[in-house]
Amino acid sequence: MTATSADGEFHIGGDMPVRRMGFGAMQLTGPGVWGPPQDPETAQGVLRRAVELGVNFVDTADVYGPRDNERLIRAALQPYPAGLVIATKGGLVRGGPAPPARTPESR
Repeated sequence: MTATSADGEFHIGGDMPVRRMGFGAMQLTGPGVWGPPQDPETAQGVLRRAVELGVNFVDTADVYGPRDNERLIRAALQPYPAGLVIATKGGLVRGGPAPPARTPESR
């Protein structure tokens, strides 16, 4: 159960506050959400900047990379600031990169 305050802060489990605007870290990995990012320093900078701007909830999954995203987040944000929540999902298995997104031009 979550509760929302007037300022848009959620309380996960009733006692873990996170702001309404979180950061989905899926696109920080390599092409097709596979492998490490092409520019790890820039990806780490994006994570640091998100936290500097007030984001205190980072969403990831072990399949992003796979597992490259967790290593990237650790390298960028440790020691973790007080109040930062990192949520990772598990259980999905992929055998390779995601196919490129289809655009109207490619149909």
